[in-house]
Amino acid sequence: MTFRAACGVLVAAAWFLIGTASASADVRIRASGGGVIGDYLKLFALVKASGQRVVIDGPCLSACTLVLSVVPRDRVCVTPKAVLAFHAPWLPDANGKVQTFAEAGEIMLSTYPPPVRAWLRKRGALTSRALWLRGKELATLVPRCG
Repeated sequence: MTFRAACGVLVAAAWFLIGTASASADVRIRASGGGVIGDYLKLFALVKASGQRVVIDGPCLSACTLVLSVVPRDRVCVTPKAVLAFHAPWLPDANGKVQTFAEAGEIMLSTYPPPVRAWLRKRGALTSRALWLRGKELATLVPRCG
């Protein structure tokens, strides 16, 4: 999917959320590979404002994990199918190689809830290497859906 197409998907999702802000339905993340940090922050701000609960029910990778930073902890839960993957923010350089930014990674790390932040720090914090969180370990850091 191209960047433009991905932005279109996020905008469509955001408009859907605005249209259903008064509904009590859950927002369900079944598969998100991540993307542009700013787009996810905007989307999750809309979810936060809507009062809806977020159910992570599959892969929530990269920028998707920022849901934990934006939506209150008591409104985010995980199912047994949930998988989170964390890494440092990056951009391609002029040659297409990945460039990570340590300072931006520290800022991003500071936004996660303390238990998630501690888990990440124990494993080397945010780097170009993905850190995968799932199963029982995930359920100790993010509430299970009931």
